[in-house]
Amino acid sequence: MTDFPKKHPLLWAYFFVAYFSLSYHIPIYATGMSGFIGLRETLLMSLIWLIPILLVPRYTRQLLALCGLIMWPAAVISVFYFIIYGQEFSQSAIFIVFESNIAEGSEFVASYWQWWFIPVLILFTAVPIWMWRQARSVAIGHRKRVAYAALFTLIAFFPFISTALIKDDTTLDDAVYHQMKRMEPAAPWNLIVGYAKYQQQMASMTALLEKNRQVEPLQNLKTKVATLPDTVVLVLGESTNRQRMSLYGYHRPTTPHLDALQAKNELMVFTDVITPRPYTIEALQQILSFADSKNPDLFYTKPNLLNMMQQAGYEITWITNQQTQTRRNTMLTTFSQLADHQVYLNNNREQNANQYDEVVLPPFAEALASNAVKKLIIVHLLGTHRAYEHRFPETYNHFTDSSGVPEWVTPNLVEDYNNYDNAILYNDEVVSSLIKAIDGKHDNSLLVYLSDHGEEVYDYPDNLFAGRSEADPTSAMYTVPFVVWTSPKFREARDIDQWHSATDRPYSTAHFIHTFADMVGLSFTEMDDRESLVSRNFQVLPRWIGDPLNAQSLRHYSDVIQDKNPSIQTAKRRVSKDIKRAL
Repeated sequence: MTDFPKKHPLLWAYFFVAYFSLSYHIPIYATGMSGFIGLRETLLMSLIWLIPILLVPRYTRQLLALCGLIMWPAAVISVFYFIIYGQEFSQSAIFIVFESNIAEGSEFVASYWQWWFIPVLILFTAVPIWMWRQARSVAIGHRKRVAYAALFTLIAFFPFISTALIKDDTTLDDAVYHQMKRMEPAAPWNLIVGYAKYQQQMASMTALLEKNRQVEPLQNLKTKVATLPDTVVLVLGESTNRQRMSLYGYHRPTTPHLDALQAKNELMVFTDVITPRPYTIEALQQILSFADSKNPDLFYTKPNLLNMMQQAGYEITWITNQQTQTRRNTMLTTFSQLADHQVYLNNNREQNANQYDEVVLPPFAEALASNAVKKLIIVHLLGTHRAYEHRFPETYNHFTDSSGVPEWVTPNLVEDYNNYDNAILYNDEVVSSLIKAIDGKHDNSLLVYLSDHGEEVYDYPDNLFAGRSEADPTSAMYTVPFVVWTSPKFREARDIDQWHSATDRPYSTAHFIHTFADMVGLSFTEMDDRESLVSRNFQVLPRWIGDPLNAQSLRHYSDVIQDKNPSIQTAKRRVSKDIKRAL
């Protein structure tokens, strides 16, 4: 082994600098916690540290020592974060660190400290020290060193170069963001880039919160029922198409627990509810506010659902298994910051990680046990988000063969199709567990479960596609579950026969805030009974889909999706493609 550093000094230097990042990315990948992306980016971005060594090889050992001192703290934090949490240290974790105070930090250290951390730290540090002692100067020709340096520079900074010089319609900020995103998995960039992102997201979030603080409260807010529910739970699902739930007639038993509750008449299952947008952020901007496809600005000028419930006297807890701090999720984090209490459970940098929704159950139980007189608990699940194989533990890998899979799904896609059904099966377990927990409270309770949007997963034979595209909409992308559970005390206090008669009404969750207020028992000047799914004054309104900021893209759902039957939808899309081909 001692000959290897002498014969291959550049490769040995690479092993040294890569060690600090691979020390946590290898176990993350090996345990199946995350996919290969982080490991791949680590291998590529570690090349950055070789560039100065190639340019001034006589200082190889000094430069390696400096690299080690820079990377060691970030690597130590990442290694021990993985040991404790089994996750990658990310900008979301940085957000939580900076949102905590010294007392909370001390409690954290005290609760997780183990004696064997010291020998692990010593061993972790001893390895790079030994490697550094074996390092030798890179003794290769000048031209070859320059060529290697140029190649490594091109590889390491290709994200910036490709975005800035190759891609059209991009800005310098886009190029920098792309480079930062690709560098982030490797030490010490996981801390440096993570902190930079934290600062950016905090600035954006602060601006949104300031806008919200300037919004006038709801006018004439009052209760229209004798007793408001003690506990209200809003469960926000993710990427769940109701057409793949046996609760809605799907031929595979993907929701056995919810099916059982429905058989006992404990659920109200609304059968014709769609989302206005097939993307999480854009959908929730309408679902959780007065904004809709025709009035997107109301998101900023009117109170949102959390403002409404706080004004009504509810203590709010936001529990999320979604990523906290990403460029896309600023709005979600802003919503969570409006709550009285926040529980952030998913600190992974990417969604291709095993982060199961069962983690919401313990904090949910704690929130239920709160002494608050009135409480709203919002649970935001990761649901059935891609990659589907990361959404359920192995014990829920129930659908494994082609039995029940449509004939048009090719063999190479069967596993993905099954994984989506397995994700729904697991989601059924989580949602039903939340219902079971609140049922155990025996108080005046209401729970509403809906998904932000649906997901197409090879549901149509003419275009085998998995995901969502607003430019090419299908019913699978928009049809969402909408399920309501009420406790016996709630049913005793309220006349909800009207609700049962409304389960087949066509509805868009763009108007959800009116339904939610009606179900809780609130009224106010801004409320429109016509937009409440359970109101006696309900009216069937146009269900718009498309981008509200592009009025020409808005279309009636019924005009685009004329039938929920996949075969009819498929025929419609095939005719459309034939016309385009002919033109």
